[in-house]
Amino acid sequence: MRIISGTHKGKRISAPKKLPVRPTTDMAKEALFNILNNRYYFDELTVVDLFSGTGNISYEFASRGTKNISAVDADYGCVKFINDTSDTLEMGIAAFKSDVFTYLEKSREKATIIFADPPYDLPIESFEKIPQKVFENGLLLDNGLLIIEHSSHMDLSHLEHFVEKRKYGGSIFSFFAWPEPVTL
Repeated sequence: MRIISGTHKGKRISAPKKLPVRPTTDMAKEALFNILNNRYYFDELTVVDLFSGTGNISYEFASRGTKNISAVDADYGCVKFINDTSDTLEMGIAAFKSDVFTYLEKSREKATIIFADPPYDLPIESFEKIPQKVFENGLLLDNGLLIIEHSSHMDLSHLEHFVEKRKYGGSIFSFFAWPEPVTL
């Protein structure tokens, strides 16, 4: 995986093979950040990266100037890798070992961007629970976006707060926001 833009542009990061991850492809990540770049100033964002895995998405935000990033993953190896990489690159990412659904229940941290990349083999009910918990617990700021990456074989457009989806290869980004219309 590589960092696409910002202070660490072009930096390649190699995660240990033993981590249970499926990183977002560079093509999909670049497309996503082009959308976000047209909507936000990265240095003003608060970001929560759920099911953060290798930290791929967190590193991209940090490289582009985001200072307040929380990465949440249930795997100790993933959290250690993110902490080590963040320290080495002086990114300041706060990585937490937690079950994501427990985190969504207990957290009171509000974010501008909440990105979730659950394992594609989770049941659809688990995917549906993410926006439910985010909005029920008021974890998204008024101008914020919840972005869920999922397989192109899944459709989340029936869920409350759904705004739109974008397809990149075998992956889809589904966007959720508070009722105020959002143009991407």
